Amino acid sequence: MKLNTTKLIQVGFHHFEEDVPLGRLLLHEGQVLFEYDAAFLKKNLNVSPFHLPLKTGVQIGKADLFDGLPGVFNDSLPDGWGKLLLDRSLLAKGIPPQQLNPLDRLAFVGKSGMGALTYKPELDKKNENEILDLDRLAHESAVILKGETSEILHQLVAMGGSSAGARPKVLVGYHPKQNQIISGQQQIPPEYEHWLVKFPSSLDLPDIALIELAYAKMAKAAGIEMSASTVLQGASGENYFATKRFDRLKNKRIHVHTACGLLNADHRYPSLDYENLMRATLSLSKDMREVEKVFRLAVFNVFAHNRDDHSKNFSFIMDAKGNWKFAPAYDLTFSYGPGGEHSSMVMGEGRNPGTVHLLKLAEKFQMNNAQQIIDEVKEAVHQWPKIAQSLNVGNESLTTIQKQIDLQLK
Repeated sequence: MKLNTTKLIQVGFHHFEEDVPLGRLLLHEGQVLFEYDAAFLKKNLNVSPFHLPLKTGVQIGKADLFDGLPGVFNDSLPDGWGKLLLDRSLLAKGIPPQQLNPLDRLAFVGKSGMGALTYKPELDKKNENEILDLDRLAHESAVILKGETSEILHQLVAMGGSSAGARPKVLVGYHPKQNQIISGQQQIPPEYEHWLVKFPSSLDLPDIALIELAYAKMAKAAGIEMSASTVLQGASGENYFATKRFDRLKNKRIHVHTACGLLNADHRYPSLDYENLMRATLSLSKDMREVEKVFRLAVFNVFAHNRDDHSKNFSFIMDAKGNWKFAPAYDLTFSYGPGGEHSSMVMGEGRNPGTVHLLKLAEKFQMNNAQQIIDEVKEAVHQWPKIAQSLNVGNESLTTIQKQIDLQLK
């Protein structure tokens, strides 16, 4: 079967109360071209300030980055688990995934992507609100990871096909009072909230859901802003980590931009230093309080041994008036990183950053309270065994993580 390739995409901007055309993407002679809608230019809302300036005329994406897409649109594309789901779905229909161009993939995202951007034409999308069986979703996700055929592949594509990250996940509606989840990436009933649920991969520790919840609690104790999170249980008693999405407010969408897309820093390579991230934050927000949020998170990642701190694991949020701030932290958990190093360096150090490097980083921004932040984060990370035990994290995982934390704190 051959796919009719997409040559033209209409990009929409569905941001808070707005739902307006943003511009057009065109694939021409192997290049991706973009042009803002004339009416959108008058709004003076810059959706990607560093590499997609608000101006008339055609802008051309970099051919050697993001398959030629401007970074803000690449943010909409799934990677890891979401890309795997879409590719498996295409193969089941007899369509080789390599036939897809980047605009085809945006057409599959349609209105279901993260953040405020939408794409037309929209291919193969449904929005149903059915009650979900977490255990079955987790089991079928594991089946797909093994390379086998799933009976509910289409459902998993509809619920997780626009997500990023390597671990299996679904985007759901969650009713906190009834502790009930339903499908539906787009519109959900008013008593529900937009949440994300993760399932373990074969490489994860067996109690990864409890570990990630413990890290969320530890991060909050360290003064780091995070969305609400919990552990949901399937009928089997299995635990699944869940967190509230910060790109949704009820059914309103919020524009979010990852550091990867904003800075043209490909997350597949260690291409970022926390200094870059802090400078970008200062440039966007004009607010040192936002810069301090990044520094506090850097300190936490160093001492809590979260080395999976790549450029897609940092984001920025734009409000209805076009003001930017650093997004709540996410994907915080114990990890070794590529080759045992941090994906994002601290003053050029990736293998063993510590207090010396963090203080040098703070000096770059004349932060007088850097040592205080470091002390506060260290105190929170010291609580790891207490928090882990309160959540019934297994002794083996608790001890393994404690050994690494002790090394970092020393």
